[in-house]
Amino acid sequence: MNDPDRPSVGTYLTDEEAKEIHGAFMGTFALYVTIALVAHALMYWWKPWFV
Repeated sequence: MNDPDRPSVGTYLTDEEAKEIHGAFMGTFALYVTIALVAHALMYWWKPWFV
């Protein structure tokens, strides 16, 4: 149960696995933010709310 190769933070992930998950999350989050910014820009272009 106490594997010396595993960190003891309770996630049971190796550093490489954690970095891979983090990279995927950050990529997805960046895509989400980009889509949201484009949507807001298009909405502002169509119907400006700060005039």
